[in-house]
Amino acid sequence: MSHEHKEYKYIPPRPPMWFNLAWTGGFGAIAGFLTAQGQFNLMIPYLLIGAALFAAVAFISITFLKTRVLSGLFGAGLFFALGTGLFVLSYGVLMAVIGWIIGRMSIWLSSGDYRANQPPYVTSNEVLWFYGFRTICGFIFLFLIAPILVLIPLSFNQEPYFSFTAGMLSFDPDAYSLRWYKDILENGMAAPEAIAGWWSDMWNNAQWIRSVRNSFFIGICATALATAIGTLAAIGLARSEMPYRRPIMALLISPMIAPLVIIASGMFFFFSDVGLAKTYMGLIIAHAVLGTPYVIITVTATLVGFDQSLSRAAANMGANPITTFFKVQMPLILPGVISGGLFAFITSFDEVVVVLQMADVKQRTIPRQMFSGIREQISPTILAVATILVILSILMLTVVELLRRRSERLRGLSPS
Repeated sequence: MSHEHKEYKYIPPRPPMWFNLAWTGGFGAIAGFLTAQGQFNLMIPYLLIGAALFAAVAFISITFLKTRVLSGLFGAGLFFALGTGLFVLSYGVLMAVIGWIIGRMSIWLSSGDYRANQPPYVTSNEVLWFYGFRTICGFIFLFLIAPILVLIPLSFNQEPYFSFTAGMLSFDPDAYSLRWYKDILENGMAAPEAIAGWWSDMWNNAQWIRSVRNSFFIGICATALATAIGTLAAIGLARSEMPYRRPIMALLISPMIAPLVIIASGMFFFFSDVGLAKTYMGLIIAHAVLGTPYVIITVTATLVGFDQSLSRAAANMGANPITTFFKVQMPLILPGVISGGLFAFITSFDEVVVVLQMADVKQRTIPRQMFSGIREQISPTILAVATILVILSILMLTVVELLRRRSERLRGLSPS
């Protein structure tokens, strides 16, 4: 007689209809409150209308449509029509996204799937805290990233304004333009002096082009210097026989902790005495000092999982310390080294306080040029440059994350 083992899957209970309508109506009340835009005479009506509209979408989705796809399409279509008819096209698109989410969420709530990833014994308060905590984190993330989300479309504004025009809100193609990106490549924020040749004129004298060239030149040189110093320091500090490791580590990462204004002022007075103020070499050294702590911390974290017996085995086979470093250690810690170098480059590329005190007109970087543009002549060219910097930062952070995962695979901390 055979006994077969049956695996039972927990099926969460279906909540009552009032539960589904209460939650969707609550989100509708929040949406209506935000739509009122601080107008007290409209807050209560919009709040009630939003709650009733969201609850109606949930009721129709649960009673008649019964699938997430159909409910999402119904909510998106209805909200798009209402948003476009009552307001503008851009608001309709935003409402369509919200309607898609509400339609699918209605089925998700009514089926009890919100408890599917929870243990059967959890209480309602624990489930509420589970999703409430994630919702709070999502709103915090949205609050932090909202300025960037607003910045990018504004950089394509046809008009020289720092606000959305009526044409942009209605998605009029004539309201969008690449004129501010072209302005970076042409004359920047000031007309270049007349010299021989248009290309030479633009490349050597346009303030934005010169700022881009300075940022990359100073950033690359400072990154190379900071990566070399930080990697060697991290390897030395990782050795157990290294004396005074903690004080040395605290000294090396102090540029991350000390106020940047104090560091910039101290560097300016010191470099003025040695003749490096207002020079490219002085800026490269200053940015290398600011980027070295990031390299040290990143490489030190990589060395935590490094097997020191590999170095001893290489020494037993007759390899000298230099050969051991390049043939054994470096291939394994290379992702951490590159990650630290990218952090150092981002630090240099984004730094403005030190540049304000130590740079001359010829050494202006992109952040310094943006600072001058905001003070002296407001132009949406700044938005275009900021958008390019945001995209560049996203690409670099993506590379850092890929290198981190590769480093974990090499060290056996994650499956390949």
